[in-house]
Amino acid sequence: MEEIRRAPKVLLHDHLDGGLRPETVVELADACGYTALPTTDVSKLGGWFRGGAHSGSLERYLETFSHTVAVMQTTDALARVARECAEDLAADGVVYAEIRFAPELHTQRGLSLDAIVEAVIDGLRVGAGGTGLHARVLLTAMRHQARSLEIAELAIRWRDRGAIGFDIAGAEAGNPPTRHLDAFQYIQRANGHYTIHAGEAFGLPSIWEAVQWCNADRLGHGVRIVDDIAVDPDGRATLGPLANYVRDTRVPLEMCPSSNVHTGAAASIATHPIGLLRDLRFRVTVNTDNRLMSDVTLSSEFATLVETFGYGWSDIRWFTLNAMKSAFLPFDQRLDLIDNVIKPGYDALSGATRRT
Repeated sequence: MEEIRRAPKVLLHDHLDGGLRPETVVELADACGYTALPTTDVSKLGGWFRGGAHSGSLERYLETFSHTVAVMQTTDALARVARECAEDLAADGVVYAEIRFAPELHTQRGLSLDAIVEAVIDGLRVGAGGTGLHARVLLTAMRHQARSLEIAELAIRWRDRGAIGFDIAGAEAGNPPTRHLDAFQYIQRANGHYTIHAGEAFGLPSIWEAVQWCNADRLGHGVRIVDDIAVDPDGRATLGPLANYVRDTRVPLEMCPSSNVHTGAAASIATHPIGLLRDLRFRVTVNTDNRLMSDVTLSSEFATLVETFGYGWSDIRWFTLNAMKSAFLPFDQRLDLIDNVIKPGYDALSGATRRT
């Protein structure tokens, strides 16, 4: 675990409102007068969030966010949460991160969308200062609401000041990505980037719409692509047309193994599609999703995969390079991190392992 923590890692799918420190939730609630927390005991509160995550229901999982969002309604609170997020990721050895959040959820006390984005970007900058972390934000629209075009415009307005792209999130069932086609087309016309939560709690139709109608650059989760893959008793895999297309065109899959188990998208880590998809060489990346709710770090996710699938440094390096190649950062900056940070970092770690 300690060796993995030292490895340079890349995180593409991490929700700001799903990564608060429990003590921060308690302190922010006290500061803003929020009295609906299930407990103000820090250790018990952390356990309560984990209990919601382990329910096996995406809807129950999402309920826990009502409390974190409630205490993130001022610029000071947003900046603090973002600063601590960057500090925690840097301490975990993350060298590049795209942190996503939904600005529309933080307007309950009158903040403007621009003020919200500015506070988060400022907080990330302060938290990452003096570390090796490069942090950017993805602006998320809630798929059950009607503000996606407005958030897409916000993402383009801030793209030269720390916003790296656009996303939609929320319950998939009944809220297909094509409802937000105008937002995706706006981002496309502005030469921007976007990812779409698809194939987590809903199946192939969600992925198909995200890829073929909305032209997603990446898929958030995408675990249900396995429904288009048949594996015979001898272990030979036959890909259906959608799975073939996703693999052939190298559509990145932002996989979050522990979270997927907690929400019921996968039965266990051992049966999680990431094992098969890595073997079939899909563009798979490893992510945390919600560090508070699932009680994970990116290092712990990799450690779990090492324990479950027997992965070594070459596999962790492969996942990390996939993520860096799939980042929305400009090409020259991606290449700089790959050549000067990531590859040398893994070469040093694997070399040290061979010497011992």
